Amino acid sequence: MTFVWVLIVLAAGAVGLVVATYNRLIGLKNQIDYARGAIDALLKKRFDLIPNLVETVKAYAKHERETLERVTELRSRVGRAQSDDERFRLEGELSGLLGRLLVQLEAYPQLKANENFLELQASLNEIEEQLAASRRAYNAAVVQFNNAVEMFPSNMVASWMGLKPRPVFQAEEAARTAPDVGRMFGS
Repeated sequence: MTFVWVLIVLAAGAVGLVVATYNRLIGLKNQIDYARGAIDALLKKRFDLIPNLVETVKAYAKHERETLERVTELRSRVGRAQSDDERFRLEGELSGLLGRLLVQLEAYPQLKANENFLELQASLNEIEEQLAASRRAYNAAVVQFNNAVEMFPSNMVASWMGLKPRPVFQAEEAARTAPDVGRMFGS
């Protein structure tokens, strides 16, 4: 009779471990979705800000047209991205391009004095800082989730649930280096 109780306790313990692991994996997955939602909200805010910035700059910087057109094109492509990997790649490219554009625009004193531009620039800088923080939070959530999905024994439950590791956000190579301000202005 004692043997039967030992088996019952072991079975209950195993079921409890599976349920706890399942719930932990669901919590980690939801944490990633929450972090991605925060990034999406900031990207939407930036997405809405870009046309105002482009129109303001167009009035002052006619020969920066190519960069402005590239910003507009990337903004459109981000909206049509089919996967997180593609969206992350395009967002990194867009962030780098916006940074270079703002550096290029430092050469326009009348633009720098334009109150509307200064407000847009400050808003964009704030959004970019919030995006960087949100991406760090997202990547931290992804690392926790990926560890749980790949480590024993939770990997067995994750496999049963059909969970796979998620990609982390990585900046494009161009976004990892600071723009050469001297080269931009022929110095």
